[in-house]
Amino acid sequence: MEPIKLNVNSENKSFSTDPSEPLLYILREEFGINSTKFGCGLQQCGACMVLLDGEAEPSCLLSCQSAQSKSIVTLEGLEKDGKLHPIQEAFIEAQAAQCGYCINGMIISAVALLRKNPNPSDKEIREALQRVICRCGTHSRFIQAVKIAAESTQPF
Repeated sequence: MEPIKLNVNSENKSFSTDPSEPLLYILREEFGINSTKFGCGLQQCGACMVLLDGEAEPSCLLSCQSAQSKSIVTLEGLEKDGKLHPIQEAFIEAQAAQCGYCINGMIISAVALLRKNPNPSDKEIREALQRVICRCGTHSRFIQAVKIAAESTQPF
């Protein structure tokens, strides 16, 4: 067990654990953050995505030790002052969820995209979201939601 310090959703958190413990497990078990999901455990499905220094990254194999010097933002951290993030609002407006298992990865990936490219093409949206597997087939609504958010005047 080693002391680990993480910055999660703009809060500094300290705890002791095996430094190779996956960030996903720490987020869920240590901090009670449930938006990140365990899907495949192989960084292939996207259910465990977090923003790591602004980039959408899977957290299931990322050691908590390697995340120490980075800013970690989860779906819960997107809300500010009781107001949903524009992409969260757009996903609701577009009714872009069915079972909801992939929604964390889709929203996190969309936020990372819109921060880099506030006016993406359909192709760029598809490319940004392709790392997240949706078994329900809601992809057209995800693309629509990203377009709605892109039209928003709010910063990402």
